[in-house]
Amino acid sequence: MKNTQAKINQPLNETACKHNQNKLGGNKKVTCTKPPQPGKNQGGCPLEGAMVSVRGITDVVHLVHGAIACTHNPWVTRGSLSSGSQLYETAFTTDLGESNIIFGGGKKLYQAILDVAQRYNPAAVFVYATCITALIGDDIDSVCKLAAQKIDIPVIYVNAPGFLGSKNLGNRIGNQALLKYVIGTLEPEFTTPFDINIIGEYNVAGDLWNVLPLFKRLGIRVLSKITGDARYKEVCYAHRAKLNVVICSNLVLPMAQTMQELYGIPYIEESFFGVENLNHCLRNIAATLGDKYLQERTELLIIEENAALDIALAPYRAQLKGKRIILASGGVKNWSFILAAKDLGMEVIATTSAKTTEEEKAKIKQLLGEDGIVLADGTPPALLQVLKDTKADVLIAGSGNQYTALKAQIPFLDVNHERHHAYAGYVGLVELARKLHEALYSPVWQQVSKPAPWDEEI
Repeated sequence: MKNTQAKINQPLNETACKHNQNKLGGNKKVTCTKPPQPGKNQGGCPLEGAMVSVRGITDVVHLVHGAIACTHNPWVTRGSLSSGSQLYETAFTTDLGESNIIFGGGKKLYQAILDVAQRYNPAAVFVYATCITALIGDDIDSVCKLAAQKIDIPVIYVNAPGFLGSKNLGNRIGNQALLKYVIGTLEPEFTTPFDINIIGEYNVAGDLWNVLPLFKRLGIRVLSKITGDARYKEVCYAHRAKLNVVICSNLVLPMAQTMQELYGIPYIEESFFGVENLNHCLRNIAATLGDKYLQERTELLIIEENAALDIALAPYRAQLKGKRIILASGGVKNWSFILAAKDLGMEVIATTSAKTTEEEKAKIKQLLGEDGIVLADGTPPALLQVLKDTKADVLIAGSGNQYTALKAQIPFLDVNHERHHAYAGYVGLVELARKLHEALYSPVWQQVSKPAPWDEEI
C-alpha cells in the first residue's frame, strides 16, 4: 500500500472549506482533517464511500479485491438506477481466502481481471483495495497496470481501504481516481456552447431522470454525469464541458475546484430539490452560460412548470399545511428539504447537522429561523427526545431511523439512498407531497394511538 498520511489528508484540504481555513486553539485543525483513531468509528467505510462516487458508472466492472463480505454495503444500500447497462449491479470480488492472505492475492487479482474482461467486455475495470489487501501488502497498482496491457482496456485502481478513515474520505479518494485516471482521457465527437456536467448526483431512485428533460427542453446538453447513470466514455470527456453543476457540494467540491484549475471550467453549487432551489438552479445555469435567449427560454419554462406544479400540489397543500417536520438526513439534503417543505406549506422545526459544512450549517440556521433546532447529536435517543418535546408530526430521515419513528409512533419518510421514489425536480416534489400525505394520513396512526384492548376499561 502506497498511501502516506500526506496523501490521506490531501482530499480533506479543501480551499473553499471553512473547516480548513479556521484553526482551533493550539494550532490544531478541526476534526475533518484529524487522522483516524484505531478502533474508533469514523462514520462509515472509505471503500463504501469510494464506491458511492464511482459505482454510478454503469458499463464497467467494479471489482473488490478482498473478502466477499466487503461487497455487501456498496451494492445492497445504494439505489442508483441505470437507463442502459446493468453491469454495475453485479458484485464482483476476488473472494480472498486464508491461503491468499498468507501467500498474497496478486495472482488471483490478475486472473480475476482477465476473466471479467473476457466474460463481460466492460468499458473499464475499477479495482478497489480493502483492509485485508492493504495490510498484506498486495501491489494492486502494478497488477492493474500489467492486466491493462494484457486486455487493452483501462484498469483503474481505487485505493480506499476501510481503515483509512471515514466514508467521506472514501468519496474524495474515488473522485480523485476519476480525476487522475479517467477525466481528460478521451475527446467527445462534438461540443456545444451549452455543454454542462452534473457532479455529485447519483440518480438515486431516478432523481436525475426528473431533471434531464428540463435541460433538453432548454437546449442544454448534459455532457457528463458524474456519476449517476453514467457511461465510462462520457466521464472521460467531462473536461470539455462549459460549466460544472455541483449537487452534493461537501463531497465533490474538490473535484469541481480541480477541474476549474486544470481545464478552466467554472462551477456553481445547486440543488434539484424544491421549487425555489430548482428555479434558482435553472436561472443560474442560464446566466453562467451567458446566453440571452437561453435565459429567456428558462424564464418561460419556469413560469410554465410552476403553474402546472401549483395545480398538481393544490390538493396536497390543503392537507399538509402546518404539519411539523424533524429532518435527520445529511449534507445538501438538509437545507434543500427545508425549502421543499415550505413549498408544501409544511415547517421543518429541527434538523441534524451531520455531514454538513460550516456554510451549510449557517444556511440551515437561517432557513429554520430563531426557533429552529439544529442537533449535533443525531442518535436515536436524542431524536426520540426531540420528537417528544416538539410534538412533531413526521420524521424525515434515512432508513436507519425508521425504527426511531416507530418507537415514537409517528409517520416516517425515507429520503436517503435506500429509497425507491424520486423527489428531485418539479415532478419529484409532487411525488414527495404524495408520499408525505400517505404517511401522515395512514389509518395505522389512529390504531397505534389507541390503548391496547387489554388496557381498555371494561
